[in-house]
Order: sequence, then structure tokens, then C-alpha cells
Amino acid sequence: MPMNETELLVLLRALDDPERLARPLHYDRAATGLMFGGLVRRLEADFGTPCESERDTQDSSEYGRVTVPAEATVCGTRIVVCVSKFGSLAEACADNPGAFLGTDDAREEGALDPADLATVKRALAELGYVSVPEELLESDYEGPSALEPFARRPTWWTRFFGFR
Repeated sequence: MPMNETELLVLLRALDDPERLARPLHYDRAATGLMFGGLVRRLEADFGTPCESERDTQDSSEYGRVTVPAEATVCGTRIVVCVSKFGSLAEACADNPGAFLGTDDAREEGALDPADLATVKRALAELGYVSVPEELLESDYEGPSALEPFARRPTWWTRFFGFR
């Protein structure tokens, strides 16, 4: 069952260690890679097409991204799934993170089909990821880590996906 916004904020705060900005203390690179590989295979099977992926991002709190090509989606807009090095956090968005104000905005603009998004979210949930809505990730960061030197307006996305 998906977490509500309050539960997600509790989780984000629990994962936020100001001493570990790029990855958590007990980060298991091999396990994260295996899980990510399973996600890539699952999305390729669900959408019936090869999906590009970038993995093991250096000097970043994001582990990697998998992209469902535009040609495989109902609306003709690619879906990008970002995976964090923290707590199996994942974000699904239309086109790219920040391209829309969030998935609701992308749906309203006709760029994201609800069934395509549901397919991605189901895959994430069944593989053990915690799907965090783009709208929540783009809200102001309210944690203990000093992100201001790295971002003018720190967000939860900055903390768990964009920190370099």
C-alpha cells in the first residue's frame, strides 16, 4: 500500500543524515545495482521495449535512472524513473524531473497517461521501492543537512536525488 504524504515526510526525515549526503552509512552498492537491474527488466517487460538506463551515478545521491521511451507510452512522452541511494526511494516523472510541476500537472497537460503511471508505480512497489511523488520532492527541504551552499532553494529532491 502506498504511503501518504505524512508518512513519506517521516521517512524522508528518518533517512536524512547530515553526515552522509551522497549515500547512507550502510549503502550496499551491489544490492542497489541488483534491485535497479530488476527494475529495468521489469519496465522493459511491462512496456514491451528496451529502456535506456544510467546507473551508479558518481558523487550523487541518485543511484540511477531508467527511461521508458516516448514511443512506448500512450501520450508519446517518455517516463523517467529516478532511484536514490537512500532507502529505495524512487520518483517517476514525465519527460524529466522538473519538466512539469509534477505528475498531476503532466496528466492535466496530456503528457502522462494514468495507466502508464500506474504501471510504473506498480513495478516500483512490487520490487520494493518507495515511490515519492514529484510534487513532494519539489517542496522546500526542511531537514538538518546543510544544503544551502549547494542549492539556492534546497528541496527534498535536491537532498535525495540531486546532491552532488
